[in-house]
Parts: sequence; C-alpha cells; structure tokens
Amino acid sequence: MTIVAVTLYLHRGQAHRGIEFHPLLSHSMRFWLWLTTGMVTREWVAVHRRHHRFTDQYNDPHSPRIYGIWRVLFGGAWLYADACRDQAMVQQYGVGSPDDWIERNLYSKFPLAGVISLLIVNTLLFHGWGIVIWLIQMAWIPLWAAGVINGLGHYIGYRNGKTNDHSRNIVPWGIVVGGEELHNNHHIDPSSVKLSRMKWEFDLGYAWLRLFCLIRLARIR
Repeated sequence: MTIVAVTLYLHRGQAHRGIEFHPLLSHSMRFWLWLTTGMVTREWVAVHRRHHRFTDQYNDPHSPRIYGIWRVLFGGAWLYADACRDQAMVQQYGVGSPDDWIERNLYSKFPLAGVISLLIVNTLLFHGWGIVIWLIQMAWIPLWAAGVINGLGHYIGYRNGKTNDHSRNIVPWGIVVGGEELHNNHHIDPSSVKLSRMKWEFDLGYAWLRLFCLIRLARIR
C-alpha cells in the first residue's frame, strides 16, 4: 500500500501531475503516507522536481554521481532530509501540492505524529512483533525508494533511450517498487504515467492505476 501511494500519488500524480484521483482515494493515500512514512507531500514533490531539474548535476539532491553510490544507497533518506531543510526550494518546487486545513494543521505541522501513532497501534495489536513490523515499515521507503531507486537507478542497469543523465532501468519488471525500477524509461518521458516502454517490461504501478481508472477512482490526464 505504501509503495502504491508513493509511486502513484506522490510521484506520478503530485510531482508530474499525470493523474487526477477521486478525492476519497487521494486523501486515503495522503493519510496512509503520513501514517507509515511521515513524509510531507510538498517536500517530496519539491525534492523530486529538483532532481529532474538538475539530474546528476551539482544541485541534484541525491545523485550517486555526486554523492557516491554507497552514500545514496544506504543514506538516501538523510540526503532527502537535508534537501527538505531548504524551505525556499520547497516553496519553489512544491507548487500545487495540497494546502488545505488538514495539511496545514496536521500532516505538514506534525509529520512524526503519524508514524508514532502507527507504532502505538502496532504494539497494542501485536505486542513485540508490532515493533518489528513497524521497524520494517519505517525502513521500507528509505531503503527501496531513497536508496535503491535514487542510487542504483543512476548507477547500474540498461537504457532504452538516451537522456542527459545516467538514469538506468534496474530490472525490466517493476514489481517490488511498483514500477519505479524502470527509471531510465521515466527520465526519457517524465510526463508519462506508464513507466514500461518495451513489450517485455512490466510496471505494477500502472496496473494498479488502470484498476483505479476502471472503477472511476482515477483519471489519466
């Protein structure tokens, strides 16, 4: 659920404006991300847009070509946090992100309240195992998105087309990270909501999107 919310809501919907979600689904994913990651939509969008503006250049917030593969792979979350401290950058690149009452008074104002609430609920439900589940949840996005995609996605893999950066498709089947593994495809055409390009490639996030469109919870712009 967290991967689907990141790739569809944050990435393809908010950052690249390629999807319009039904308000119920949109808010459900925003709430789930607050609960399971503590990430603020405007900050995530701003950092990602800056990455596209300066891909693999000096101002790229998390390029392994600038910071080194090991620092991005295992410390990508800290690079993301450092970039978010630049509030001028967040305001400039985060334009169009949610700015309603609940965003201003809860999600953005108390980003850690969600993950703390999840820890309490997990512990009440599953006792010691709840803490283990919570730790896995907390590590999931920093490892796979901030580390693997931002790191290996600009370091190893194959390319379907030339870009002015070092983006790579890590594997042709985007399943674990919801299609984000097809990173070079995304940099070839950032506005496309479908990250697979070849007939042998598979984008799990796009499959979820087609399902949401079928039941009228989403619309591709």
